[in-house]
Amino acid sequence: MKIAFFATPDIALESFKYFIDSNDYEVCALVTQPPKPSCRGKKIIQSKIKTMALENGIEVFEPHKISKEPDIIEKLKSFECDFFVTFAFGQILSQEVIDIPKFATINLHASLLPCYRGANPICEAILNGDKITGITTMKTTLELDAGDICLQEEINLDDDITTPELMKKISSLSPALLDKTLKGLYEGTLKTKPQDCTKATFTKKITKDEKNIDWNNDAKKIHDKIRAMNTINTCHTNFGGKIIKILKTKVVDSDKNARCGEVICVNKEGVCVCCANKAILLLSVKPEGKGEMSAYNWSLGAKIKAGDILGQC
Repeated sequence: MKIAFFATPDIALESFKYFIDSNDYEVCALVTQPPKPSCRGKKIIQSKIKTMALENGIEVFEPHKISKEPDIIEKLKSFECDFFVTFAFGQILSQEVIDIPKFATINLHASLLPCYRGANPICEAILNGDKITGITTMKTTLELDAGDICLQEEINLDDDITTPELMKKISSLSPALLDKTLKGLYEGTLKTKPQDCTKATFTKKITKDEKNIDWNNDAKKIHDKIRAMNTINTCHTNFGGKIIKILKTKVVDSDKNARCGEVICVNKEGVCVCCANKAILLLSVKPEGKGEMSAYNWSLGAKIKAGDILGQC
């Protein structure tokens, strides 16, 4: 089968490598987002997926908006692909592009559709404290993530999994589901099913304003937010006039009568902070201007003690 692969972030690397290495597929092209300057130094850094394509002699296209780049569209038509495969590509495809492959344009979406349509399904599942999420292969349509479902696979979530950990799990499970999908459609053994649009939910964009931790919230809600936003827009609090990024926590019981944001105790396990109900044990933090460290080591340098209040500028 001849395919063109549309992807940008690292979560798609394992799937792209699978297609490259498989004798069942010929990867004709990679379509990816143009490189952006890095946060530090503003240097242009090539994505890992583009590097992989070039190392394997695969042609790379980097459209700013593929629906408005006729030269690239004509080139993609010339490959006469059986399938286009999209995985976190980052651009909306026009109907002209969707219709190019012989069989279908297939998208891998990181949720159990119709739940969490949109660009942020991984973070949203953790943010909402879900116990189960999954991955879906679907036929691409113009309507956002609304195409017929091909296959799905569930993923169980524990109470402490973070966004990077779930991304790694999704990355490892995706190649097999994509392979099974394409082969089933190619051989005519896979029957797709329409989504129940009445059950559709949509993800929301996380803004930088949401990074600040409000200790007046429920402890579980704070914990879910911290693990969901880990490395995306990492949550933070303030102490001593400095921003403290919170990387890892757990919810603990507390019978102490304390104010929200008040440090209940400090020990080698971490720093325990009172919330609206129960408490949060800070395990790993990144203080302003420093690297990641255990919350206990941070407490030693910052001289954190019981009774101190976090969240005050």
